[in-house]
Amino acid sequence: MNELLWYLSRGTGVASIALLTAVVVLGTVTSGRRRPHGESATVVMAVHRWLSLGMVAFLGVHVATAVAETYVSIDAISAVVPFTSGYEPFWVGLGTLALDLLVAVVATSWLRHRIPERAWRAVHYAAYGLWPMALVHGFVLGTSDQPGLRLVTAACGVVGVGAVLWRLLATHADRERREVVVGGEWT
Repeated sequence: MNELLWYLSRGTGVASIALLTAVVVLGTVTSGRRRPHGESATVVMAVHRWLSLGMVAFLGVHVATAVAETYVSIDAISAVVPFTSGYEPFWVGLGTLALDLLVAVVATSWLRHRIPERAWRAVHYAAYGLWPMALVHGFVLGTSDQPGLRLVTAACGVVGVGAVLWRLLATHADRERREVVVGGEWT
């Protein structure tokens, strides 16, 4: 039974980072200067939300099975209080910290229409911090005898960094017009 929990924990961890990466990529696309408009924006946001829900479900199973299996010492407190695990406290702590930030992002998303937009956006930006923490957590604690799992995690890193770079480097759709206006003489 313990071996099944161990495999389930690893599998749901990899599924969680893959889904989290997809969610971060879609969030990056929808918040950028080149965000989709009209019906395509609605579809992208719906996919973003549904993948987020799936990621939370897989992550819940990942955390529960990591605590339940006894191969390594990770207790329930270590699942919510960072850097308190008896097993690899720093690396497990990164995952715990990412989980705690994710809880804040999810909670403020549920309350989005009841809190100021600025507060929601500030907390939502935590995803840009929690994603690399979760990525490093998964890569370092991933099993070395399962190179496929590490490859998936590394691929998530490449895809996520690419999306963030695209977001940071994207120009406005009306860039040329803006340059003309900025370069114009004002008399």
